[in-house]
Amino acid sequence: MRCPFCGHEETQVKDSRPTEDGATIRRRRQCLNCSGRFTTFERIQLRDLTVVKKTGSRAPFDRDKLARSIEIAIRKRPVDPERVERLVSGIQRRLESMGEAEIPSSVVGEMVMDGLANLDPVAYVRFASVYRNFREAKDFEQFIEKLDGDEPSVGVGANRYDD
Repeated sequence: MRCPFCGHEETQVKDSRPTEDGATIRRRRQCLNCSGRFTTFERIQLRDLTVVKKTGSRAPFDRDKLARSIEIAIRKRPVDPERVERLVSGIQRRLESMGEAEIPSSVVGEMVMDGLANLDPVAYVRFASVYRNFREAKDFEQFIEKLDGDEPSVGVGANRYDD
């Protein structure tokens, strides 16, 4: 593993431990040249995936791009980074386990939508506004009305524990 500080090729693993979901190994490393310390993550990759976009173009699946799009949606929201990591890992595992080498971008988008709906409602609406290409306030209103129709809503000031 190349040192990110000095570029030296020899590093030593100081500590290894699995992440909470068990799908990744976190390794603390130290450079044998400059003694700099850094962390790496090791994941299982079952197969190389290709994302087929709406235009028909193809691009390799990029886990970091997926994580960045979710990070944008949750920006300034009280969401634990570990939950985001689990969401990204879960989506990647589901895509790899589908058995297909080529995945339509719409499948990836719907998986992100489902994950964000369970993670944070504001992030869900933010992502949906880009993914569903909202053009005006009416699009937001219709989406929110549909959400309110799917879930039982609690009136303003109501306490759900007053039963």
